[in-house]
Amino acid sequence: MYFAALLARTEDGWEASDTELDDVETLSDLADLAREASPDDDTVLVLIEQEDAWFGVVRIDGEDDPRIYISDAAAAARSSYGEILLTAELLGKEPGDDVPDLDSLDLDGTEDGEPDDDDDDDDTAAEAVPHSPVGDTEILDDLGVSEKELRALDADDALNSIAEALGASEVLETVR
Repeated sequence: MYFAALLARTEDGWEASDTELDDVETLSDLADLAREASPDDDTVLVLIEQEDAWFGVVRIDGEDDPRIYISDAAAAARSSYGEILLTAELLGKEPGDDVPDLDSLDLDGTEDGEPDDDDDDDDTAAEAVPHSPVGDTEILDDLGVSEKELRALDADDALNSIAEALGASEVLETVR
């Protein structure tokens, strides 16, 4: 089960809105959706979580490129919303590096048509997508959540902890 919300910073504080990501296919689509939530080019945070497996934060500041943090890249790679966020750049890959197509991965992390062999040491997906955080660990520093605090968050309560640090826990709770 997924939960996704937009938190837009305004002059009056944070405003939250529940969002459907069904029509979002790319990071660009997600950035456009976030920008629509803030007509004044204020900061917008897209908060995404999948049960207790992983969470992600996408920060949009006006027309700047999105900044992304994902708590567990491998877990996110097995979800449709995580795939949107996991760019080659985010995974530390250069253009031309051999990065497996995340669309070809089954939910268990194996490639389409591959047997589920847990002893397979040549699993290219596991090599390309680490079981660790990826992205901009300083994404929320100026908003009151340090890199150390962000990395220490548990996936099961991360979004609530972030919203509490931002002073937005009540508005986030209204869209849960």
